[in-house]
Amino acid sequence: KLYDSSGKPPKTSFKIGKQTRLVRIKIPKKSCKFGKISKKFCCPISAEMTSVHTPSVALSKYRDQHFKGSRHEQERLLRNSSTLYIGNLSFYTTEEQIHELFSRCGDIRRIVMGLDKFKKTPCGFCFVEYYARIDSEYAMRYINGTRLDDRIVRVDWDAGFVEGRQYGRGKTGGQVRDEYRQDHDLGRGGYGKMVAMGQLGAPNMRES
Repeated sequence: KLYDSSGKPPKTSFKIGKQTRLVRIKIPKKSCKFGKISKKFCCPISAEMTSVHTPSVALSKYRDQHFKGSRHEQERLLRNSSTLYIGNLSFYTTEEQIHELFSRCGDIRRIVMGLDKFKKTPCGFCFVEYYARIDSEYAMRYINGTRLDDRIVRVDWDAGFVEGRQYGRGKTGGQVRDEYRQDHDLGRGGYGKMVAMGQLGAPNMRES
């Protein structure tokens, strides 16, 4: 049955995480010939939605201070990029888990895992590059702020991956944010590395 009793195309629901979106699939009333039919649907978002610049996909205030180029060039790349920076990941989250989540929004060109520059082990971030800008916008809108491995995922625009950026920029090899972190985060290696090394006042475990 192509049309419901009201004469409108039927609705189909798609689910991502805890959110469900209804889309109305438009089917021509007249018969016509089709080429190769694919069962692949777009991200669970209304098919009528066009490219948007709502607050959920707008550029954040963060800018990579290591970007080699002018601020104008950086802004231009960010506004046209299909690459996302994914932060606040557990050190134990795998590339397969990331692909399973983010591929719900479109075809992924590649995932680059963030690594400790000395140990070459995951250190809590990655880059996800889509083939299409619109798919990265879907991920910004629907995955940013959701949970993966019981951690809130932070998604932000990236100007484009450059070799070398997969390594942590901290003095001890990981991310700078984990150098001086004074809370105990099991998903990110316990206390901050500088705290663990005694270079900052670590909490007294016997008293805490």
